[in-house]
Amino acid sequence: MARTIHGFTYRSTEWPLVSGKRYPDPFNHLTVDVDVSDEKGRIWRVPAYWAGGDEWRVRFAPPHEGTYTWQARCSDPGNDTIQEQTGTIEVERYDGDNPLLSHGFPRVSEDRRHFRYADGTPFFWLGDTWWMGLCKRLHWPDDFQLLASDRRELGFTVIQLVMGLYPDMPAFDERGANEAGYPWEEGFSRINPAYFDMADLRIQWLVREGLAPCIVGCWGYYLPWMGLEKMKLHWRYIVARYSAYPVFWCLAGEATMPYYNSKTPKRDSETQKRGWTQIASYVRSIDPYGHPITIHPTRVGREQVDDPALLDFDMLQTGHGDRASIPSHVQTIRQSLSREPKMPVVVGEVCYEGILEASRSEIQRFMFWTTILLGGGGHTYGANGIWQMNTVEVPFGPSPHGSSWGDTPWEEAYRLPGGRHVSVGKSILERYPWWRFEPMNEHVRPRFSEQDYLKPYAAGIDGEVLIVFLPSPAAVNVKGIDASKKYRAMFVDPKNGKEYSIGTIHLDKDSSWQSPTPPIFQDWLLILEAE
Repeated sequence: MARTIHGFTYRSTEWPLVSGKRYPDPFNHLTVDVDVSDEKGRIWRVPAYWAGGDEWRVRFAPPHEGTYTWQARCSDPGNDTIQEQTGTIEVERYDGDNPLLSHGFPRVSEDRRHFRYADGTPFFWLGDTWWMGLCKRLHWPDDFQLLASDRRELGFTVIQLVMGLYPDMPAFDERGANEAGYPWEEGFSRINPAYFDMADLRIQWLVREGLAPCIVGCWGYYLPWMGLEKMKLHWRYIVARYSAYPVFWCLAGEATMPYYNSKTPKRDSETQKRGWTQIASYVRSIDPYGHPITIHPTRVGREQVDDPALLDFDMLQTGHGDRASIPSHVQTIRQSLSREPKMPVVVGEVCYEGILEASRSEIQRFMFWTTILLGGGGHTYGANGIWQMNTVEVPFGPSPHGSSWGDTPWEEAYRLPGGRHVSVGKSILERYPWWRFEPMNEHVRPRFSEQDYLKPYAAGIDGEVLIVFLPSPAAVNVKGIDASKKYRAMFVDPKNGKEYSIGTIHLDKDSSWQSPTPPIFQDWLLILEAE
């Protein structure tokens, strides 16, 4: 029986499909898809998700205005009640102010260095880490909405969270449950739709706030526990429920790391690498929208799979050792940017603020500015206490290795200054066409090297702007930039964006200029803007 549904561009439009035929185990016994066609004949095959009982549901986000038609399909050719369901969707243009909907879903840019919205508008990846953001310790709705509102106001654009199969705990640990339990029934026998009903509320709220979810399917060690086919079912369910939203896919966290207490770690790691390669190909084949795919690593994402070309962007984890992680951070970014195939490089995890009672705000500024000025396509902040969602009453507690990473409650952690400081960094960069920036370290002396990573880093646009990050306060010599221009020079405080004018500068005949010393002993930005 045909029916007409009304929707808006890039907004999830949802409708039910009810089976008149009953199955003893519907989740495992029936697969339902819907083919959606537009007026030009383009077809989207959209997986439907089991909602419990005899009901499946479809979510579709139309990319343009017009009339679409749809036809349900299922794996049981004898189920006429599904196969005969058809309809139309009348789509109007979304005219609200949510950039994720007005500009369209995020994509990788044509130069494969950054991200953009579907309409070409540049998308700045500034992420926050809420690995366990779907658990009940972050209470819905008050706590979740408070944290989301704060991150939106600070200018974050991406929230990284795990779809219920969490790190730092065994399967079916109480700490991983939400108000409806776990994502799967005990023994991974079938999915628990009620868990995802509660997850929906949170994912939808992030999108409402203009925050793109980066959905991590699970932590990597779940693959040998569940097996490849169950993991495909898990990812199919995630795609069915959330591909109609502006999301990034992260296949797994620390993908090739075996479980902490594994008795066969080498075998598990090899199994995981092979398996995640197959899952990457599978997710790419079933996602009707082609959302960007990555994988969270122990160090480098492209090394977690056998075929890096299955990934759209490289995600890095560069250390948690405070200043001791600086060499690894810089080297790993530079190495990843030099590798093929070319893709955006995003730091997905580094030095959570406050972890091991270290990695304070000056480290957060260093990691952010070096990521971007070296050519990274995005940076992700993290605060110890938020990623595991500690509360005053119920801290997360010990990991399987026996110790806790800390008991700072999220209510304190979200106020740590580093989160504000990286948001200031984003706002400074957004004064300029940051997506055109190129590393320009050859134009400053001194500059960082393998002998001293605390020397300056520089990037910009030749003849337009140069930004130099000074990890320690010292004068620098700027040389080799366009001498035909006059430049407005300033120091900018990376903590708050306050400007200290140097004035208009004229380069000498050798196209060289010596800066003054910054006014306060701390890290600084030196910015030269062409007049």
